[in-house]
Amino acid sequence: MAFLKFEDIDKSFGENNVISKFNLEVEKGKFIVLLGPSGCGKSTLLRMIAGLEKIDNGKILLENNLLNDLLPSKRQIAMVFQSYALYPHMNVFQNISFGLKSEKISKNDIKDKVIEAAKILKIDELLERRPKELSGGQRQRVAIGRAITRNPKLFLFDEPLSNLDAALRSEMRVEISKLHKKLKSTIVYVTHDQIEAMTLADKIVIMNKGKIEQFGSPDEIYDNPNNIFVAEFIGNPKMNIFKIKIEDIINRNTFKLFNKEIKFENVIFEKEFYVGIRPEHISLENKSEFAVDINVDLIENLGSEKIIYSHLNNAEIRIKSTQNIKDKNITIYFQKNKLYLFDNNKNRLKS
Repeated sequence: MAFLKFEDIDKSFGENNVISKFNLEVEKGKFIVLLGPSGCGKSTLLRMIAGLEKIDNGKILLENNLLNDLLPSKRQIAMVFQSYALYPHMNVFQNISFGLKSEKISKNDIKDKVIEAAKILKIDELLERRPKELSGGQRQRVAIGRAITRNPKLFLFDEPLSNLDAALRSEMRVEISKLHKKLKSTIVYVTHDQIEAMTLADKIVIMNKGKIEQFGSPDEIYDNPNNIFVAEFIGNPKMNIFKIKIEDIINRNTFKLFNKEIKFENVIFEKEFYVGIRPEHISLENKSEFAVDINVDLIENLGSEKIIYSHLNNAEIRIKSTQNIKDKNITIYFQKNKLYLFDNNKNRLKS
């Protein structure tokens, strides 16, 4: 039995349909990330789980109990917001304990719960400080601590790291991952940051226009994208996609890419399609049968890695390499087994 289940969820705001026939099952104890571009419906879905947004049609069930008409306070769900939502006039102890005071828990039990959560999050020395005296990362830890003390069945995180700088985001990703492993809790986490998704998730839900494009582990989604949307959304820089026109198809099994003939025995090419290759799968030194000469347009220096930009036949080419490039004219190499094939509707072709 699924721990958290969505059945045919629909949600619209006026004429704008945000979520459409959304179905998903989440196992207990898993870290699930809802990933997608702004406006794809992921935060709206999270708010419907929490009871902050009304469901138009469908059902959300938690441990087989229908959530649709339950008050947020009755759902045994804790939500961590992007904006921290701390009370500025209260200190850290008071902010973390605020939700416990309405649950008829003794003062000693409240104190024990707050101190335990603060120790887990390494903010036990900050309990007397007010939010204005804390860094962004510390404030987010306080917000997470407030959620932990409620001992919820389900944690919801709505882009909790988006207000932090890059170094703090990296640090907090590690802390949230450690927290999940320690508490063995079920988490649904919303982000548009693929690095957060790939490093935190047991499974990722790739969303687009209110629908699921793909649901799977980070490795499954990276290695076997269902379509071009997923292929380009996961990976930095995004996958190179080249259109193969009818005139580029030599026969039912062979086509030309940059004037190189490529043959696939188990695929039939009858109309236009697309070929993809990830920037990190294009080599500057591992020579293969497919070699292409290009001109370098731009190099982004990322320290240990370089992103090389070029173009050929009106197609942009992105290459990720650890090599230092000084020449303007270079040769790139790629292997057939690193190519992805997509049909004319941009869905994955199996080779």
